[in-house]
Amino acid sequence: MGTPPSTEQLVAVPPAPFRVTSRTRETHDTWTLRLKPLNGGGLLTRPGQFTMLYAFGIGEVPISCSGDSHGPLTHTVRAVGPATTAICSADEGTALGVRGPFGNTWPVDAAVGGDVLIVAGGIGLAPLRPVLYEVLRRRDEYGNVVVLYGSRTPRDLLYVSELEEWRARFDLQVDVTVDAAEGDWRGKVGVAAKLIASAHFDPGHTTAFVCGPEIMMHFTARDLLDRGIPAERIAISMERNMRCGVGHCGHCQLGPTLICRDGPVYRYDELELLLAVREL
Repeated sequence: MGTPPSTEQLVAVPPAPFRVTSRTRETHDTWTLRLKPLNGGGLLTRPGQFTMLYAFGIGEVPISCSGDSHGPLTHTVRAVGPATTAICSADEGTALGVRGPFGNTWPVDAAVGGDVLIVAGGIGLAPLRPVLYEVLRRRDEYGNVVVLYGSRTPRDLLYVSELEEWRARFDLQVDVTVDAAEGDWRGKVGVAAKLIASAHFDPGHTTAFVCGPEIMMHFTARDLLDRGIPAERIAISMERNMRCGVGHCGHCQLGPTLICRDGPVYRYDELELLLAVREL
């Protein structure tokens, strides 16, 4: 099999040039970009992985893959700093650099034969969208499939047209809530975890996929445990403070683990005690 590349070798790998082929505004500060390699070929990714996305001359940031693993490289990016702002501002035809993919994957294969529960908060739906694409592609391999999604306001919802398409399917339960209703919103109000009580799944044969703010994931996981889903069947994606992508800088350290090197996907039983420690 050969010797895997060292951290130094991975860091030294130059970004491959990709061209922005489309750019879709999701919210006031969040955009979805689809990318195509300039030199032909493609980039094979799996649900849960991320790439290092580089705005030339400005900086590089780790961003989860948020599209179909069988389609073009897709990233949903929130503008929160110089690099992400530059990436979100990249018009069609703009060249960006890509390294990766990095990280482990969501346990989509391990969920085969049982129910699937996806719980997302805010932009946490972006890393979970590839899971849903994969499950729907192999729909006959799974039981009930449930998607629970919460955002701060209706204006902060991602993939609004897709949410409507998913809600119209007869083989999928989709429930959406917001923390604060605005305008003509007539949907549910409250945190995503409150939707768990009305979700249809068999706790003993369910794999849960959870992504959102850490506090949301912690309390969602507690509610799922109360419903009877074992901790080892609850997968969470951390992504906290990732910077270099290869465990070199230590910026994403959480206790004994480095998120970018060992994750970003973990079983809840692996991090349950760490998430309970304040300011760790």
